[in-house]
Amino acid sequence: MSPIVSVIIVNYNAGRALNRCVRSVAATDEDLEIIVVDNASGDDSIAGIRTADTGGKHLHIIRNARNLGFAAACNQGSAVARGEFFLYLNPDSVVEPATVPALLHCLRTHPRAGMAGGLILNPDGSEQRGCRRSVPTPWKSLVNSFGLRRLAGLNRKVFADFRLDREPLPENPVEVDCVSGACMMVSREAFAGVGPMDEGYFLHCEDLDWCMRFRQQGWKVMFVPAARLRHDKGGCSASRPYFVEWSKHKGMVRFFRKFFAADYAKPVQWLILLGIWLRFGLSVARLFVHRLPAIGRKSA
Repeated sequence: MSPIVSVIIVNYNAGRALNRCVRSVAATDEDLEIIVVDNASGDDSIAGIRTADTGGKHLHIIRNARNLGFAAACNQGSAVARGEFFLYLNPDSVVEPATVPALLHCLRTHPRAGMAGGLILNPDGSEQRGCRRSVPTPWKSLVNSFGLRRLAGLNRKVFADFRLDREPLPENPVEVDCVSGACMMVSREAFAGVGPMDEGYFLHCEDLDWCMRFRQQGWKVMFVPAARLRHDKGGCSASRPYFVEWSKHKGMVRFFRKFFAADYAKPVQWLILLGIWLRFGLSVARLFVHRLPAIGRKSA
């Protein structure tokens, strides 16, 4: 008999966090299977879950010979998933007992709801940036990058940021433009209509792309505040910060070209792309400065 939910976890050197994630999901009362897709990890994270207590829930492990990227690995898990719903979950996250049931209830009771995301919390209990968002248009991205939201008093609509985590937390599920790939549940019906994630993204922005495509196909994207989970953001990518920044900004370029470039004249397109790569340069510079003390200690 097929499970109701297929939980798909893409792993890359998550260490003990993967074990905690698997155990937290297995503790839910829902009928589910757990699919872990490993992107050629070099640590012992997979060995650590082979003996994990899954409460009798089926654990399926797919091991890749090389790192295929997040989107491609999610699609691998989706291809073997047997559930009516697919829950994509980051390995450095821990769900609460009510998380999966709350997401399920939302998708089952809201007409045309094809995707639902949960309330992602930082280790200190604050809401994590990005778990609910408006579409990051080029202008809203500019507002975010340069802190122009401070001018919202002049015109709230013009100087609106795409971040919604600064807004009051709703009591009930609400429709949003985008949720985070760290926790997104989709129905099999919606998945069949929209198609898998775009594997042209290696890491970052594939979740934004998917949310856009769901909405283009007439499906609602929902944010469910009762579906809480803790996420130690960046735990799997801490060893490769420069590569992560490169992948993130490369994803931004792909996202812009795919959904917004046709709305702008060529010179404006070039300016926007230049802005993205200037932002990448600043991000790398900040990383380098931040890591200087550690470099100094190693050379001492």
